[in-house]
Amino acid sequence: MSADDENTATTFIELTEQGLGATQAAELWRHLMAVGLSFFQSQTAQQLRAEGRAKDLLLLLGHGGVEVSEADRERIVGWGDPDVLGLWFSKALTATSTAEIFASDGEAGPDVG
Repeated sequence: MSADDENTATTFIELTEQGLGATQAAELWRHLMAVGLSFFQSQTAQQLRAEGRAKDLLLLLGHGGVEVSEADRERIVGWGDPDVLGLWFSKALTATSTAEIFASDGEAGPDVG
């Protein structure tokens, strides 16, 4: 698909996602949207970005030797905001515990575990 401008492309992307509903084609579309094209703003693209960041964060924590409880794992995987997950990832680069990662820097949300 090509478009002359980003707004037109975004409109086509959103309409396509809505039109596909809960079909197998929608699953394929979600994988296509996961390519990392940041200008895609659909709900599916945002969800896939969050899922990818959560997986990266858990991988980084594992390699860094940081113990992740099941409650913390659920919190990370269940968090839908890619920006917060990105912040947590940055903190994880030097953190020695998940408590350091979740320390408030204006992050709002339920406190789990």
